[in-house]
Amino acid sequence: MEQQDQDVRHGPKLLHDELPKEHEDPLIRRLHLVIRQAIKLLAVLMVLVIIWGVLDVIYVLYTKFISPPVLLFEVSDIFVIFGAFMVVLIAVEIFVNIRLYLGTNILPIRLVVATALMAIARKVIILDIDTVTAMEMLAIAAVVLALGVTHWLVGKPD
Repeated sequence: MEQQDQDVRHGPKLLHDELPKEHEDPLIRRLHLVIRQAIKLLAVLMVLVIIWGVLDVIYVLYTKFISPPVLLFEVSDIFVIFGAFMVVLIAVEIFVNIRLYLGTNILPIRLVVATALMAIARKVIILDIDTVTAMEMLAIAAVVLALGVTHWLVGKPD
């Protein structure tokens, strides 16, 4: 019962078993192994991307700090810094998705939707209002609304 309560707090999850370790066909079993190894490689590469992203955040902060006026940020500088931070956070969320995909037979739908929300939030944060058309703005608003409603619906207890 406690496990069910814990699952309700974290939102609905779907079971998946797309790449079972056991399969009647030896070729399919080997192909599943290759794909699982490729996913592990993707996880390692994502960690490298996260480290690179953190180094980029440090570089962006350093260059903004030393450029005149020293130790002061303009609004555009803050948006650049926010964008750099958001890229790292999105990469971390993608890594968590990969890790959960590898480590469990649970597909965390709410986490996937939350990752997409973070990505679109980054887009909104760094958006240059002067260069965006009204249709692009409406499209972004529709994506935000759809993801927000999906996140809410997935998080509702049964």
